[in-house]
Amino acid sequence: MVPLAERTPETVALDLANTDDPDLLEGKLDGITLIRVAFPAFSDGRAFTIARRLRMLGYKGQLLAHGHIIADQYAMARRVGFDGAEISEELAARQPWEQWQSRADWRAHDYQARLRA
Repeated sequence: MVPLAERTPETVALDLANTDDPDLLEGKLDGITLIRVAFPAFSDGRAFTIARRLRMLGYKGQLLAHGHIIADQYAMARRVGFDGAEISEELAARQPWEQWQSRADWRAHDYQARLRA
């Protein structure tokens, strides 16, 4: 994985900080197959915006939330375009797989759609 500042035309996997500007990748996403976006704290939501912007720029590859994201945020992460999450062993021990799996389908947790039904 390569940080954004070290990206070259041959880069296929990128690590983005929650402070990186995804617009710097506009027109340069071809060939990139994996992007991880950092969540330094569960209370910092900038990575959600970065993910959404990458998808709006046309990124089709794998997009992972990396760091301190919690199961309660997973539905929103999926909704903005993340394909999955990479978390520490310690965090995984506190939040079992079942909690993550129950939130994998973000449409099931869309309260506005339930209100309209």
